[in-house]
Amino acid sequence: MAGRIPRDFIDDLLTRTDIVEVVDSRVKLKKAGKNYQACCPFHNEKSPSFTVSQDKQFYHCFGCGAHGNAISFIMEFDRLEFPEAIEELARSMGLEVPREQGRSSGPTPQQRQQKEDDYMLMEKAARFFQHQLSQHPQRQRVVDYLKNRGLSGEIVKAWNIGYAPPEWDGLLSAFGQNASQRQQLLDLKLINQNDKGRTYDFFRDRVMFPIRDKRGRVIGFGGRIIDGDGPKYLNSPETRIFHKGQELYGFYQARQQNRSLQRLVIVEGYMDVVALSQQGIHYSVASLGTATTAEHMQMLFRAAPQIVCCYDGDNAGREAAWRALNAALPYLKDGVEMKFLFLPDGEDPDSLVRKEGKDALEARFADAMPLSKFLFTNLLERHHVSSVEGKAALKAEAQPLIDQIGADNQRDQLMQELAKHLGEQDKYQLERDMAQAESRAGKPRQDYSKPAKATVSPIRTMIRLLIDQPSLAGRCEDVQPELLSQAALPGLDLLLDVHRYCLQHPQANTARLLESFREHPHIHHLSKLMTQEHLIDSTLYEKVYQDSFAKLLDWLLIGRMEELLSRSRLGPLSSEEKQELNLLMKAHNK
Repeated sequence: MAGRIPRDFIDDLLTRTDIVEVVDSRVKLKKAGKNYQACCPFHNEKSPSFTVSQDKQFYHCFGCGAHGNAISFIMEFDRLEFPEAIEELARSMGLEVPREQGRSSGPTPQQRQQKEDDYMLMEKAARFFQHQLSQHPQRQRVVDYLKNRGLSGEIVKAWNIGYAPPEWDGLLSAFGQNASQRQQLLDLKLINQNDKGRTYDFFRDRVMFPIRDKRGRVIGFGGRIIDGDGPKYLNSPETRIFHKGQELYGFYQARQQNRSLQRLVIVEGYMDVVALSQQGIHYSVASLGTATTAEHMQMLFRAAPQIVCCYDGDNAGREAAWRALNAALPYLKDGVEMKFLFLPDGEDPDSLVRKEGKDALEARFADAMPLSKFLFTNLLERHHVSSVEGKAALKAEAQPLIDQIGADNQRDQLMQELAKHLGEQDKYQLERDMAQAESRAGKPRQDYSKPAKATVSPIRTMIRLLIDQPSLAGRCEDVQPELLSQAALPGLDLLLDVHRYCLQHPQANTARLLESFREHPHIHHLSKLMTQEHLIDSTLYEKVYQDSFAKLLDWLLIGRMEELLSRSRLGPLSSEEKQELNLLMKAHNK
């Protein structure tokens, strides 16, 4: 695994970046005052509510709440993970992404160049197979096969489907001119080598489906047999750029077709994905000859709020669905729904969508079996709850499965369902109520001696102003939040962290500050603050910042004074406490 990207490099990258250029290269912006505007690329709207600030190097949509810096925009718009977004931004500036050295040091320049060469060769191989589909003497046989499968020429072209010729050295002759090239072909499993050292094409006489990674690069192939003997599908073996358990066929295309994916459907074959796409269903994916893995599930749950596993209705299909459920449980989260659709006998998504049409199949997706029903249907087929022993066996298998779920609401709902099957719903409800009561009893009482509503406001104001103008921390030297460090004020820890960062990085802007806090435990609070518009004039930032701090000091003074007065009602104060109270009262009356 590559080492971490140094924070200094990320900061420098953001300093060099103009977010207006990054966004404008993907979404056409128009000048609007000192900012730029466009219709939001992350939700449908008719009038622009998407604003990009060149001063803050920050974007925000007042419609859907999307916001962030240049890195966040590339992650959302190009559908990339954080390291990939950094690499994409660095590439556009002609920079190499360094990696921190250590136990997991990053790739060397030679290794990075090797990967680039690998991607280039795989792309060339894909074009070679496409060329064979239009030029090879046996092309008509392949074209007829694709037509019989209901695929149009447009959809074949859109998915870059090709043909691996039957010759033993078709691709080898095209790209294996010397020993180095042949070794690269071997490494990428485009050719094989037998015990006698003879090399030959890995894929022969097959319809070829290029497999693309999340960035759209060809990393492998799936080959579908046309007729004769041999496995129905032949997939690229694992290579240095291709790992089956981490990729899904059609995932890149689904994200390109849908900026805001609401549903992803897992099907079993490449042909199903392409056939559904031809019918206007652009959100299906297929695993690459392997069971659905935990990595697949994490990809899917991050990409869409509803996942439908679509399998054959036979035993093999239900076993595959059960494996998918087990892989998914640890990664379920509230707000994401997982469902299961089992197809009628003899049908697959390809045949069903042609027989019933898009709307009917999508209705099946919508009405698919929820995870909870599939889970208990499966368990109750093995455990009969008519006996004490059966109930015990059901609980013994179900409890560890449910315990894996990190989503509180989904886990709670499944626990309630389990209690119903065990006949223990009253017991479960009682235990739940008692736990909630204990939780409420354990919460600290509200201190009504302080204005609870207002305690948050000045701190939130100071944090927001520091985000907008990090240089405030250095300019207003008399504002020292550390003086409040012993006070129990909500949000103070975050204010101290932000203030400390601003002092250490006086040249930082909004984008850099937020990027540095990307993994901070309270980043969601910072993000929420940025989505809330304030009406403070930028010329008044220093005054409001200083006044907010003065208000916090005043609260601290009043709180301590009231504490000493309360003590005096219960008994005499010490001489030191009396002296402190007198000083506080004089300061308060000024």
